Amino acid sequence: MPLNPHICMLAAENDSIPGAKVGGIGDVIRDIPPALAAQGASVTVIIPAYGLFHTYSEATQIGTVQVWFMGRTESVHIVELYADRDKGVRTIVVHHPLFAAGGAGSVYCNDGSDQPFATDASKFALFCTAALKAITDGIFGAVDVLHLHDWHAGFAAILREYDPAYEQLKSIPTAFTIHNLALQGIRPLQSHPSSLQSWFPDLSFEKNTVADLRWPDCVNPVAAAIRLADKVHTVSPTYSLEILQASAPERGFHGGEGLEKDLQMCASRQALVGIINGIDYEKEPATKTDWPALIKTLEDTLLGWLGDSVSLRATEYIAHQRIQQWQEYTRPQHIMTSVGRLTDQKVALLLMPAGSGRRVLDLLLDSLKGKGVFILLGSGDSELEAQCQRCAAQHQNFLFLNRYEQSLSDLLFANGDLFLMPSSFEPCGISQMLAMHNGQPCLVHAVGGLKDTVKDGVNGFHFTGDSMQNQSANMLQRFNDIITMRESKPDQYQAIADVARSERFLWQSSAQQYLQQLYL
Repeated sequence: MPLNPHICMLAAENDSIPGAKVGGIGDVIRDIPPALAAQGASVTVIIPAYGLFHTYSEATQIGTVQVWFMGRTESVHIVELYADRDKGVRTIVVHHPLFAAGGAGSVYCNDGSDQPFATDASKFALFCTAALKAITDGIFGAVDVLHLHDWHAGFAAILREYDPAYEQLKSIPTAFTIHNLALQGIRPLQSHPSSLQSWFPDLSFEKNTVADLRWPDCVNPVAAAIRLADKVHTVSPTYSLEILQASAPERGFHGGEGLEKDLQMCASRQALVGIINGIDYEKEPATKTDWPALIKTLEDTLLGWLGDSVSLRATEYIAHQRIQQWQEYTRPQHIMTSVGRLTDQKVALLLMPAGSGRRVLDLLLDSLKGKGVFILLGSGDSELEAQCQRCAAQHQNFLFLNRYEQSLSDLLFANGDLFLMPSSFEPCGISQMLAMHNGQPCLVHAVGGLKDTVKDGVNGFHFTGDSMQNQSANMLQRFNDIITMRESKPDQYQAIADVARSERFLWQSSAQQYLQQLYL
């Protein structure tokens, strides 16, 4: 690899582009390229335009590629954004009508359970084809490293291996990053409009290399990329070990999600690398406010949401009523916060049944009653939202804000006393790092990146357990112990908060490890 390599990244999201982020992958693709550029590399980041980003005023078309897809020639436009903005980083979007299948600006589509990933898989298969064609046509200059992110880019590994048009790319080191192993983009090999044979009817391939072990008549782009990439990267060291084991959902363990044998083979050839993500420490933490100012900001934000709505949702009415009640309070002794997507991964342990029609969340709020409040900011699965809404109606010390808004997220990171992150699994996690940066210790499930960043009794707190029931029970017990510590040993708790604030998870360090371990 050259001293100053040119790295070309393919991904589905990029938060350096307004509107091009859905999850954590967007943060990584925003932050790691400039960190690599600071180490002397140059980085070209390519994502689909999704029917929108190519129209931005800063967009300049730099080329067009012709690709053979689904039995016909398709023209795909290559567009550069912000050409003069970021030294060492090029931001590329590729435009084709298929990329807007979910509507202009929609990154992902929601296909029915009878054909999961169908629309997205087709558009990302075309995306990978167009991106590789642009690379081989030399539109971005010589490329020294190809870096593929998550299942959306996994098709590029298949094309690199089996399509003669991309034979020259076999000599380029290729890395594959797993951001979320639970999403694998599995589709049929044939006999469906969204299948490998439909996309690439002339492609000759080894079935065992591209197929899913559990469903051998399906293509699995994640499995294929793990088998074909030179290096495979997970976003924390602990997660790279966890995924070598078989998942056991019945006891709350999420391991290799069916791909553990492939990952074991990858590890045996010393090609599996775990490198923790970072956060941006140049951004100053949000300002801590007093209780009246916090409540006013929450109320103003909620009223803004109501003003933008054509109808009043029950969850927002409950939140408004709760804020009105809290205006009469003085600052509670304990403010607990949580920010994140409402998915089984993130909140299943919190919403576990606890008997008599109650949940673990109910018990936690009972133990906090009279001395603290819990503020949860997030949206996601409709059933999980409904459960949180019911809890919010039943507990005066629980405020459920059923959206995501960056300003509120920053506010909660800055003003909470304890941050709760009870993920069943967590490849890396970013919320815990942001809370720590603000001096807010975290109570986390000791898995994946949470275990790598939060040290029990040093800068935060852990809970564990060999079943979901035990994990939930241990979380509740640990929470009660922490509250007792805050009340009886405030200096000890403050020392933990101070260590949390001083921790640094730097993208510069991650970038160095990319260059030293991932791009060889």
